[in-house]
Amino acid sequence: MDQNSNESGKVTPAAWPAAAPQHTMPATDHRETLPARLQAGLPAVVTKRRERNWWLRIALLVVVLLGGAGGSYYWWQRLHPPLPPGIFFGNGRLESDEINIDTKYAARIGEILADEGDMVKAGQVVARMDTRDLQASLKRSQATVRQAQRAVDEANANVAQQNAQLLLAQQEMDRAVYTVQKGVDTKELLDQRRQQLDSATAALQAAQFRVTEAEHALDAATHDVELYTVEIADDSLVAPRDGRIQYRIANVGEVLPAGGHVFAMLDVSDVYMDVYMPTLEAGKVKFGDEARIVLDAYPDYAIPAKVSFIATQAQFTPKTVETESERDKLMFRIRVQLDPERLRKRAESVRSGLPGVAYVRTDPAVAWPASLQRFPQQ
Repeated sequence: MDQNSNESGKVTPAAWPAAAPQHTMPATDHRETLPARLQAGLPAVVTKRRERNWWLRIALLVVVLLGGAGGSYYWWQRLHPPLPPGIFFGNGRLESDEINIDTKYAARIGEILADEGDMVKAGQVVARMDTRDLQASLKRSQATVRQAQRAVDEANANVAQQNAQLLLAQQEMDRAVYTVQKGVDTKELLDQRRQQLDSATAALQAAQFRVTEAEHALDAATHDVELYTVEIADDSLVAPRDGRIQYRIANVGEVLPAGGHVFAMLDVSDVYMDVYMPTLEAGKVKFGDEARIVLDAYPDYAIPAKVSFIATQAQFTPKTVETESERDKLMFRIRVQLDPERLRKRAESVRSGLPGVAYVRTDPAVAWPASLQRFPQQ
């Protein structure tokens, strides 16, 4: 057997070039095609190439990361341009007060006149409750009012009658006094006429009391009518402010208790953004300071606003604040409110929950940067 073969008859790596067919490929390419188990005796060309590819990949990854960091920095600079001293900023979200439209009395929902997403005006009826029982009670009270009114009229007529009886008794009394003085009639007749006059006077007072009683009954019946009228009116649920219906919580036919939720609406006339600032910045903010709000959805426009609230207590306060570094962690809530007049003109576009940045100017002498002076069109 050949010396380049082992005892089993297999060709050894050293004898492989002689035993293998001749090829015209370059030596390096030919070696790359060999199985790994047959490359033990070849130069380490493949290892160097793999190391070079590995470094190229690392370099490419570094370039991509640097490009991403540069793009992120550019975008950050666009959203947060360099600010002059006297202007501070904080991140937040647009918020609007949520108003619940609830039932005043326990009743069944009879009609729904609005749905989620609808814009409603103050005083607009958005739902009606079933008021058939109240309508029946109202009719009964109205009938009682008519009956009480007739009782009052009757009592007044009785008073007029008693006034006439009193007048007649007074006249007869005067004639009796005259005739008795002339000696024509006896004193007994005078006593009779005096008794008739007293009786007529008492009857007139009683008739007047009955008028007062009838008028009180009429007032009570009238108040019942007013009460049922108010209850029926309150069962027509109206929007208390201009806004947008956010949620419809109940459906037609549901029986709700007093105070049951039917709608939740957003007050579009009161839109604000709460931001948090550290102690050094929040201490310079005053009520009424001018502000600008830049939303992430509209980064090219700044919305004018003003500071309407400054928290009197810090947020995120550590349990013990003993050092200056700990005091620097104190954050105060600042509320920046949008102009209500501007909101009324753009009520259809108002939405809550949009993230953005609020810029607050504590020094009126500092001019706003150009990027914060591009206002949306009216």
